[in-house]
Amino acid sequence: MKHEQRKLLPIGIGIFVLYLCIRYWDPLIGILLHLLGAAVPLILGCALAYVLNILMSLYEKIYFPKSKKNAALKTRRPICLTLAFLTLLAIIAVVSGLILPQLISCVMLLVDEIPGVINDTIAWMDERDLLTAETLNQLKSIDWASILEGMSSWLTSGLGSMIDIVVSTVTAVVSGVITVFLAVIFAIYLLSSKEKLARQGDRIMRRYLKPKLIDRIEYVLDILNDCFRRYIVGQCTEAVILGVLCLIGMLILGLPYATMISAFVAFSALIPFAGAYIGAGVGAFMILTVSPLQSLIFLIFIIILQQLEGNLIYPRVVGSSLELPPMWVLAAITVGGGMFGIVGMLLGVPFTAALYRILKADVKKGEAQKKLAEEAVQTEPETKE
Repeated sequence: MKHEQRKLLPIGIGIFVLYLCIRYWDPLIGILLHLLGAAVPLILGCALAYVLNILMSLYEKIYFPKSKKNAALKTRRPICLTLAFLTLLAIIAVVSGLILPQLISCVMLLVDEIPGVINDTIAWMDERDLLTAETLNQLKSIDWASILEGMSSWLTSGLGSMIDIVVSTVTAVVSGVITVFLAVIFAIYLLSSKEKLARQGDRIMRRYLKPKLIDRIEYVLDILNDCFRRYIVGQCTEAVILGVLCLIGMLILGLPYATMISAFVAFSALIPFAGAYIGAGVGAFMILTVSPLQSLIFLIFIIILQQLEGNLIYPRVVGSSLELPPMWVLAAITVGGGMFGIVGMLLGVPFTAALYRILKADVKKGEAQKKLAEEAVQTEPETKE
């Protein structure tokens, strides 16, 4: 009787907790969202630490890896961690320096050219009698330049009082700086004592979980880590190769904004499948402000380059390492992007690759066990004879 009560107690507690979750769903979601917002610096710190750990591990393999001297052992982690931070900051600075100045100048060029484009369009429609005389006179009487200036002034000062804008801007900047600062500090703590944290986590699991469950958790975590690591390294390598090839091709063809567009194409290539179209669209639009013919040449060039990248570079650098069929890559990007936006598109592929690998191994294991059982059944009559 007591044994049955012990079995029913967890079931009863689970039903009661489920009832509370359903009954107080809205307050519960509010509390969870509040906790998630408070934990944003820690989540960013974990993500930053994971990326930096790849660079740090690379530097640790170079920085006196076989030396057993105290000086090398004590300085290996701080120096390699510092080099990893500096490398990441250098990458961000180079990409920002290449993209932002030319992007601002392109936007300013677009603003200056819009009135002329509108007037040319009106003249083209007038030549072909596509508009009535009254509509044509109304369109010609509009001062498009003053309208654009009015929109700019409205965006800068018409959204609210200047004091409110300054206060909200300063608050957002300070909050962002604090979040980034806490994330960096948390990442440093994680990387400085990652071995100790791993041992502590292992001790906690062995205290409260069964050994079989621990083995399964460690198996899943190892596969997730391997998929994410392969994905990050492969995507970054593929993005660099694509950016360099795009830069070389644009310089040979004499296309404008070669450096900026190549950097943007490389950056957008971190998003599988969709990133290539984003980079091509933005690049073609920017070149269109200079020359429609050159924009068409760029589109033809980028299509050829994407075919080369999709058929040769990506399968060798990323696809083969993840062992994920293209259909599931596309499904992961679509579902992940629809649920979580850009973050979902980035994380959907390695998660799907890990799930695919786990299911594939489990199916093979089940088939092998079934085959062994069938062979055992077939050999039983022979042994009896």
